[in-house]
Amino acid sequence: MKNCTQDDKVCAGSAEAATAEELKSEEAKAAHGREMIFPIGAPNDGFKQYFSGRSYLAPISKEQEGIFNVTFEPGCRNNWHIHRAEKGGGQILICVAGRGYYMEWGKKAIEMKPGDCINIPAGVKHWHGAAKDSWFSHLAIEVPGENCSNQWLEPVSDEVYNSLS
Repeated sequence: MKNCTQDDKVCAGSAEAATAEELKSEEAKAAHGREMIFPIGAPNDGFKQYFSGRSYLAPISKEQEGIFNVTFEPGCRNNWHIHRAEKGGGQILICVAGRGYYMEWGKKAIEMKPGDCINIPAGVKHWHGAAKDSWFSHLAIEVPGENCSNQWLEPVSDEVYNSLS
């Protein structure tokens, strides 16, 4: 931001534009939240190093199996990653609002819309995230297995992401 002592009018205009943009973003987030029955959740700060853009996390159940609602702002996606397990394991994604993508390494991206379900076996390198112009929320369900872990890898390149329709 400019030093306001240089030109107070420019600084005031920049601050007003930033505030208007933040308000527009908050309104879009609220509208997205009204599209689904699950909460958007809190900022996903514990995993932010594995995301390009802002995401939110709402635990739905931690009792028997982990079920989380993950919400992505437009353009946000997680890094390539692999769910590891010696036996069983993996992840299930169910889109609950908005529009996004799921992509496996070496394959074409799959567009996800509300109601779409993706079953991800253990050992598959993949990513998921929002379309450029849409908020996106999915339930992430941890599939039970033995010695399960996540291996976080490199960010999805802008070239790969920008090639999506």
